[in-house]
Amino acid sequence: MASTPPTNEAFLREVDEELRRDRMVGVWKRWGRWIVAGVIAALALLAGGIWWNNHRDAQAGVEGEQLATALEDLSSGKQAGLEPKFRALAASKSDGTRAAAALTLADMAMVKGDLRGAARQFGAIAADASLDKPYRDLALIRQTAAEYDTLPPAQVVARLKPLAMPGNPWFGTAGELTGIAYMRMNQPQLAAALFKALAADPGVPETIRSRVVQLAGILGVDAIPQRARAIR
Repeated sequence: MASTPPTNEAFLREVDEELRRDRMVGVWKRWGRWIVAGVIAALALLAGGIWWNNHRDAQAGVEGEQLATALEDLSSGKQAGLEPKFRALAASKSDGTRAAAALTLADMAMVKGDLRGAARQFGAIAADASLDKPYRDLALIRQTAAEYDTLPPAQVVARLKPLAMPGNPWFGTAGELTGIAYMRMNQPQLAAALFKALAADPGVPETIRSRVVQLAGILGVDAIPQRARAIR
């Protein structure tokens, strides 16, 4: 996860070569880590917000402090002994604390390369009707990312299409994964239209907007927003 990102030129050359060979699955295996990194960043922001709201509104006390400390340790790379702490917090009666801890445990499994175990954990969170929709939506995206290489592209689209809509808080990540699935389904027009919408949405993270502009270009579509073109 800490390797140096490829340059735009190298990205275009490598992806274009893969597309000519009709191997978009290979593209995901090579570049998917950067998509996953964006989702992990979103998880960190969500987890922080969960703790703050929980602490402010419910004064979660000991559990809130434990969660904040564990998340701080995780973000600083101090992972030793953290899993038991998150497992204990995942049994909390507070939905916010429980969701944050469970999502973090699943993410830790994914980072370790246990994609099957991570997908199982994310799937359980996504199916937990007692949790608020934002937690379940994030879990569904993470489950799909963990299973991406084994899922038929049509299933990826079916799962994420409701989230891959402008205005949805997960539009960036869900839209990017859905667009790549359209490419794998040999539906370049749908992929390009989605990439253009992502590139034009200021609410989408810059890293995602940069990638989808490049992917749209490979499909022969100029997705650079007018405002960015004017600056140039």
